[in-house]
Amino acid sequence: MRLLRATYKDFSDEKLMHEMQLGKEQAFQELYDRYAQSLHQYFYRRMWKDKEKAEDFVHDLFTKIIKNPESFDVNRTFKTWIFSVANNMTINEYKKQAVRSVVSTGIETEYQASTNASSDSIVQDEMFREALEKELIELDEKHREVFELRHIQGFSVKEIAQTLGINEGTVKSRVFYAVKQLTGKLVEFKVSLQA
Repeated sequence: MRLLRATYKDFSDEKLMHEMQLGKEQAFQELYDRYAQSLHQYFYRRMWKDKEKAEDFVHDLFTKIIKNPESFDVNRTFKTWIFSVANNMTINEYKKQAVRSVVSTGIETEYQASTNASSDSIVQDEMFREALEKELIELDEKHREVFELRHIQGFSVKEIAQTLGINEGTVKSRVFYAVKQLTGKLVEFKVSLQA
């Protein structure tokens, strides 16, 4: 069992999905281990910082994969596919919440202070994080979404385009606009975000 598990660690995501389609439970566990945390962070930011809702969405997404692994085309890139599914789930939830008139409370950004940083630096970092969160909320949805995928999730332009179903030029334009807006708003911190 231990040797089999080590073997799956070396498999690509796409190969793991192929193995899952053949009924290999260990392949699913490896995919879950690779993606559950980043998907939880994605859902947490997109679902109004609701930890329980994020956990439910991760559970629901992986349940869909277990029930219908054939829905994945092994010729596609798994990472963009799974985040496309996650994106569609959030869009559907927004529609449900809009009917119920629920308002989003913002986006959580990742933050980690160095243990060796001075207290002034820690305070400055916290102020920057709070200002960035505030300004992200002010961005319209389409620009905020590409900024998050690019700068928080670490997606490439191509992966964002595939995830959102838009062309790469549109992604670049939206990222550029978001960065320009945020840099202008955060000028007091002397930051220069990269597009």
